[in-house]
Amino acid sequence: MVHGVRLGDGRAQWYRNRWVRPVGDDFAPNTNVLAHAGRTLALVEAGSPPYELTDDLDTVGPCALGTVTGGYTAHPHEDPDTGELHAISYSWTRGNLVDYSVLDTAGRVRHQVEIEVTGSPMIHDCALTEHYVVVYDLPVTFDLGMVAGEPPRPLQATDRLIDATLRTRTYRPLPYSWDADYPARIGLLPRDGAGADVRWFEIDQCYVFHTLNAYEDGTDVVIDVVRHDRMFATDFTGPNEGPAYLTRFTVNTAAGKVREHRFDEHSQEFPRYDERLTARRHRFGYAAGVVAEGVRTGDSVLKHDVVAGTTIERRLGAGREVSEFCFVPDAPDAAEDEGILMGYVFDRDTGRSDLRLLDAATLDDVAAIHLPGRVPAGFHGNWAPTA
Repeated sequence: MVHGVRLGDGRAQWYRNRWVRPVGDDFAPNTNVLAHAGRTLALVEAGSPPYELTDDLDTVGPCALGTVTGGYTAHPHEDPDTGELHAISYSWTRGNLVDYSVLDTAGRVRHQVEIEVTGSPMIHDCALTEHYVVVYDLPVTFDLGMVAGEPPRPLQATDRLIDATLRTRTYRPLPYSWDADYPARIGLLPRDGAGADVRWFEIDQCYVFHTLNAYEDGTDVVIDVVRHDRMFATDFTGPNEGPAYLTRFTVNTAAGKVREHRFDEHSQEFPRYDERLTARRHRFGYAAGVVAEGVRTGDSVLKHDVVAGTTIERRLGAGREVSEFCFVPDAPDAAEDEGILMGYVFDRDTGRSDLRLLDAATLDDVAAIHLPGRVPAGFHGNWAPTA
């Protein structure tokens, strides 16, 4: 279900929610919604195509995006210089191949290459720098045992796995699990390169759902992410394997090594930033605080200054649950933290949600739109200025 609020003339003009209506064998996109090439797109990863929605959130239908292979992704990244959309797409049907694609401003595929990875990993996000797309090849992999309802086991022969999966009619959600024998790597692929041009760098085992941002600093590639020590190792219902921290990977391309730096001790997820700075050096990032158990968000919104190494925490009140907050600049030429953070906040006492608007510089309140009911905890959303 997609939720939306239309803002105009200093007020909320409507709130509505609509189911995405899949056709055929598609599974409904349920992870992200954004605007590109004049379309509103609902996105999901792992094989199903994006769906186009009207500005009023009704389903138009599947959107093939030209010739993108094996579905699309939940987390494409737009280059602010070109307006093109860069993505890494995966599907268990592709075995150890994933796809890097670039959509132009008309929504057509301009560039697409196959990348060979170790096995069949879940790749929820990627990152973009001036010259590279960043690929995560990490130890959460497709697991036939999860599909068949058996105890989890690591991926073995891909051809046997695909054959067995196509013959079963019992599907369980998220058929991926932690593989302790799988190497963890970060790949750097030149934006206009071939799949064989990717260069891999080993890191300690971990999992990354979400990138904050990435950029180049001389021969270093700097990647800020939310890092989980492991994922889907003992709990397969959600990200509940312990705390996750904002972490910097600095890839020294000259030495072939990666350094890790943890910024602070807040457990968090859903990192966002000023997307005018995609692939450029950033200073500020924002995230939702996660309660100690690591299974749901709490009532805090975090602002990180990765240059000063400081974090501000804004608590919105006991009994409230924050969703992802996205950044909207005050003007096209506004400074990096001159703008608004907006996100849904559920109040358990009232059983209703608000769309909260916070000052990005101070995290102080700017406005709240009181909604008629609950917006259930979801994943990702975006501001579409012309929808």
